[in-house]
Amino acid sequence: MFSKILIANRGEIAVRVIRACKELGVRTVAVYSEADRQSLPVRLADEAICIGAPKAEQSYLNIPAIISAAEIADVDGIHPGYGFLSQNAHFAEICESCNITFIGPTAQAIRLMGDKIAAKELVRKAGIPIVPGSMSAVRNKEDALKIARRINYPVIVKAAAGGGGRGMRVCHNDVRLVSALMTCQAEAEASFGNSEVFVEKYLQRPKHIEIQVLADKHGHILHLGERDCTIQRRHQKLVEESPSPAVDPKMRRKMGELAVRAAKAAGYTSVGTVEFLLDQDGNFFFIEMNTRIQVEHPVTEMVTGIDLIKEQIRVAAGEPLDLKQDDIRVNGWAMECRINAEDPSNGFAPSPGRITEYYQPGGPGVRVDTHVTAGYDVPPYYDSLLAKLIVHGPTRQEAIRVMQRALEEYVIEPIHTTIPLHKQIFSDPTFWRGQIATDYLDRQLQVTETE
Repeated sequence: MFSKILIANRGEIAVRVIRACKELGVRTVAVYSEADRQSLPVRLADEAICIGAPKAEQSYLNIPAIISAAEIADVDGIHPGYGFLSQNAHFAEICESCNITFIGPTAQAIRLMGDKIAAKELVRKAGIPIVPGSMSAVRNKEDALKIARRINYPVIVKAAAGGGGRGMRVCHNDVRLVSALMTCQAEAEASFGNSEVFVEKYLQRPKHIEIQVLADKHGHILHLGERDCTIQRRHQKLVEESPSPAVDPKMRRKMGELAVRAAKAAGYTSVGTVEFLLDQDGNFFFIEMNTRIQVEHPVTEMVTGIDLIKEQIRVAAGEPLDLKQDDIRVNGWAMECRINAEDPSNGFAPSPGRITEYYQPGGPGVRVDTHVTAGYDVPPYYDSLLAKLIVHGPTRQEAIRVMQRALEEYVIEPIHTTIPLHKQIFSDPTFWRGQIATDYLDRQLQVTETE
């Protein structure tokens, strides 16, 4: 086991990792930007080191500063959390070259699964269904148009190295496709330093289902059931649940087996998530693999009783899994709401500023993962996530009722948050029936968008 771990992140995930480390008897080092000097992770960690100015490029994305902090603190492991450098293969390589364990998969696996074109080809060869479309980068409009006419509109253009909805456009005709191709290539180059894009069939009104996998360095790989992440805004998840109301035991078993097969094909270790789209006919297709801990990992923890962060740290330390697939049981139902500092009534405009009133819910079946306290200043430099409100109940309906009660209790003032939107979702009969698709916010709640 590690003696000291540096957390190369901020906010609630930094707090989550620090807590897991404390329970494992591992000392922690928080790194922070000047904007996070008074943050909760800084107060909870055994040591804290400032790594730069508020902007992420000068701090949480500053590899030399993070490695310098790790060497000064004499750590033997670095946990990247999610976002920032968590899926940066170069960072993982640098950690290893400095004899510091990167608590995640190998750089090779990150690089392979981070290239969506290469990942699609890998899983296709492993016998896993993929969305119809191009199997290599689309270089010009002629290639794009040829593919679109073969698989029929609508199609979607995606960045090969993309994520979070960047470098992604839906197209319903030739004119839109030609325009989107150039836009996505430019956006992909600016966001990821890689202008390669591909074209695939756009599945209309699908559900987004992901499988949590856990793999050690001794060849053991498990899946821990599915999460339903269908409710999204611009490909950013807002509500997650486990299990999914759309997945029956037979489909769960098949998706789990294929997720494990994908992980094996990639030579994967650590925690990871294999993501699928489920169409209206019950067919599912691989779309990508996230090579990190997911924001929504708590819902899996709540229904399985397995601490994914502790397991991630243990397997990074070389320990074999002491679980077998038959040991995994899904008990009850868990749901998560992402509480963001945004104003849903104003096009989800960011809402930074000081929180003067803060009261988080509690009681049976309620968990809150957050770094927020009264008096906290929400900085304008980072992702707007303030907290994750997670609930558990014996059934889906009971979990919904627990969430409704918890949302009513939650007070974050005076900034705007997504709590009112979540109240609306959890009181909607369509959501109660589980009749949702990725366009739910637009179709059912008629949420307005702004560019």
